[in-house]
Amino acid sequence: MRDTSIMIVGVGGQGTLLTSRILGNVGISTGADVKVSEVHGMSQRGGSVVTYVKMGEKVSSPVIEKGEADILLCFEELEALRWIDYAKKDASIIINTQRIDPMPVITGKAKYPENIIEKISADYMNVVTVPALELAEACGSIKAVNVVMIGVLARRTGIPEETWIESIRKTVKPQFVDMNIEAFKKGYNL
Repeated sequence: MRDTSIMIVGVGGQGTLLTSRILGNVGISTGADVKVSEVHGMSQRGGSVVTYVKMGEKVSSPVIEKGEADILLCFEELEALRWIDYAKKDASIIINTQRIDPMPVITGKAKYPENIIEKISADYMNVVTVPALELAEACGSIKAVNVVMIGVLARRTGIPEETWIESIRKTVKPQFVDMNIEAFKKGYNL
């Protein structure tokens, strides 16, 4: 397996930690060496949350430095902009088009940046935008945004769809499995 560095960026409460566990389980099921690191930040207050997932034949550290991420999975537009320097120039950058205003924007001390997708697309050629919030709502829960995004990512990996679905079954609480598989398929078939 080719070494792959995946950085998952979002806001507290968007499911970045669950996403890293699902990705880690997928990597392990393919026989890869997998390392996962979770950086929590101010997640309880809607702050930035970042997780690193590295998989390959032999992985020594989960940490991803600037310019090293093969995949940047972004659950919110501003977080995509905040962490874009960590992506390789040819990285797959998958961005949920959802906007979540941080506290400085809510209080009026800052403005939410405009044209984020356009700015990123000007410097990176593999940018995919996803209306993940809408797709998750169609499955019955906005909390499934992360699994919609996993579906979009999965389609680009070459790892069989069933491997991803089995990882969701193993990782998600039983009462939420069906909804999350539906959300995964919406992303996968996007």
